Amino acid sequence: MSKTKTILITGSTDGIGKLAALKLAEAGHQVYLHGRDAEKLANVITEVKAVARGEAVDRVDGFVADFSDLTAVLKMASDVNEKLPKLDVLINNAGIYTTSAATTKDNLDIRFVVNYLAPYELTNALLPLLKQSGESYIGNPRIVNLSSAAQTPISYEAFAGQTSLEDKAAYAQSKLALTMWSMALADKVINDDINVIAVNPGSLLNTKMVDEAYGQYWSSADKGANILTELAVSDEFANDTGKYFDNDIKDGAHGDARGEFGQPHADALDKEAIAELERQTQQVLQSLY
Repeated sequence: MSKTKTILITGSTDGIGKLAALKLAEAGHQVYLHGRDAEKLANVITEVKAVARGEAVDRVDGFVADFSDLTAVLKMASDVNEKLPKLDVLINNAGIYTTSAATTKDNLDIRFVVNYLAPYELTNALLPLLKQSGESYIGNPRIVNLSSAAQTPISYEAFAGQTSLEDKAAYAQSKLALTMWSMALADKVINDDINVIAVNPGSLLNTKMVDEAYGQYWSSADKGANILTELAVSDEFANDTGKYFDNDIKDGAHGDARGEFGQPHADALDKEAIAELERQTQQVLQSLY
């Protein structure tokens, strides 16, 4: 049995997703990247291959999909299922904060689509592949969902595209939706021995997304990439599921010290609130397909 894992990281042509891909490939893991721009993705694949070790050198590859288009997300899921015999770790890292176009072609807020609905659809489509991985390496398959310190209650009118939100509100609500779903997903797949963790990788990390949104940063991008890497492959987290890791908790949002498990927004622990999110999610998805 091998401890080398097959890992898919969404949103990995930039920021902490790219840094995590580099770290994981350098450690010998088989890394698959994702981006919405084919040329940029190809360039990052070349970068990751340059640092990859062992068999991983020839196994770094990627998938192109625009996560604001759920049809493209499902097409990517189909491609992943066709290409990979198994998947050990899925890191749902792709995210968006500020944008010139706040709504998608379906008139939904792009933050809800990219930050929540896209990983929701992708993950559910890849669950069979994750279930297949348990026999091939030591430890349970893992799903790591990128949450945030910013989590605020969801306006279902905004979620359904019936009213608009400012960037900050849309981002925080979409991240709470992702966190709430993470807790529900952990319960759903517990009998399949799949672990699910939501993580705030750290506030105002030195990334392009943070720079565009705030124009300043508090901590290095490595702080976020390091915790993603550890949650993905470290034996330390082999038995953790249905939890929220807060990477700000040790030294506040400032500084590079690693955090610890903490408490998400209360709605993420509220079964009724989670059930309502699932109902609203299905309603929105049914209106699209």
